[in-house]
Amino acid sequence: MKPGLAKRLRIYLGESDHYQGQPLYHWIVKKARELGLAGATVYRGIEGFGATSRIHSARLLALSSDLPILVEIVDTEPYIEKILPFLQECLSGSLLTIEDVEVLKYKEGASK
Repeated sequence: MKPGLAKRLRIYLGESDHYQGQPLYHWIVKKARELGLAGATVYRGIEGFGATSRIHSARLLALSSDLPILVEIVDTEPYIEKILPFLQECLSGSLLTIEDVEVLKYKEGASK
């Protein structure tokens, strides 16, 4: 990936979301790497709610431990499109967004 216009894919999950016995965010990162995408980052939220309006919180006395998870991938549109079929297969009830971004600097590693 070179500096210039790109896409940012955001995948909003719950910590309890799994695919084939492993955390779903782990599968998404593995698949992004396998497909040669520029990179993927997983963020764990402190508190949030989604379509069900149920609040998920990291507070000590909270009843829910299903914390919000955000997977973020930035790459060119053709690379982002490579992972979409996998996401359609493994996601249910998640939110996906794609936004235009401008990459100012990216240092490529040896693998891409």
